[in-house]
Amino acid sequence: MLNKQPALLDKWPQGKRCALVITVDFNDIQGILSQVPAVAGREKTLSVWRYGTLRGIDRLLALLADKNMPSSWCVPGIVADEHADKIRQIAAGGHELATCGYEFANFDNLTLAQQISSLQRGQAALKTHTGIQPRGFRIPSGNWAPGFADALSAQGISWSSSWRGDDLPYFQPMNDGLPSTLVELPLHYELEDEPYFAFNLSPAVPPAQSRIASYSHTLENMKMDFDGFYRFGLCYVLRLHPEVIGTAGRIGLLAELLDYITSYPDVWVARADHLADWWLQSQPQNEASHPAQIWQQHTQNGVQL
Repeated sequence: MLNKQPALLDKWPQGKRCALVITVDFNDIQGILSQVPAVAGREKTLSVWRYGTLRGIDRLLALLADKNMPSSWCVPGIVADEHADKIRQIAAGGHELATCGYEFANFDNLTLAQQISSLQRGQAALKTHTGIQPRGFRIPSGNWAPGFADALSAQGISWSSSWRGDDLPYFQPMNDGLPSTLVELPLHYELEDEPYFAFNLSPAVPPAQSRIASYSHTLENMKMDFDGFYRFGLCYVLRLHPEVIGTAGRIGLLAELLDYITSYPDVWVARADHLADWWLQSQPQNEASHPAQIWQQHTQNGVQL
């Protein structure tokens, strides 16, 4: 074990040294249809993504129940409508459900009004099936328009996990200039399953697809990353996909990773909404200290960086 650094411990409750947030993207076939429309009607190809709904979700939920670990699931509204039974199953396990909007859309192709409409429809779909208004958001693809962060807050969204650029949560800047209450939980490609294992034969997804990574090497990568996050007292946001990590072999990789992380006694394993609430209550949000906030301030003042 590394020596503790007391100056870091005020970031997390009960003196915990670092935080783990397990997030799951449940997109069914909607994600791949959005990225590669040419696969529409190609049932052999689409079966790769249907597998996550058929088998992967149950394996993930069983593992999380066995480890007694909470998680946050990011789901487009259209997927919630198509698989209401799975949505209720996830909620019944004590897991959080966050929205990705209604369809798995490329936000670069939507106006601000369309982005807000998608957000509202996505929230409404999840509330219909769970009775709970979603408080989290993950952008499916692309970038949101200026003013969308304000709309997220106005719709009761307390956290986003869409951006990168840090290893600690930060407050998303608001266009209206008011203090932000929208907590961003930043992502890292190396803490996602898809870059290691996404693979399909025809058409190539992703383009110029690589071979499937070694399971043992991937596990060691993720362990080494956790060691670094633990050392510096950071927030380890794990991003998973049922069709990727929920196979018969890879679910064991995830089990071993979670056992490794929780072998450390002072790791806070939290749902994204609980972590965002803690961050909002314990960290000053009025100071523009994060690069995203500073950039927002300068652009509002007409300064070009």
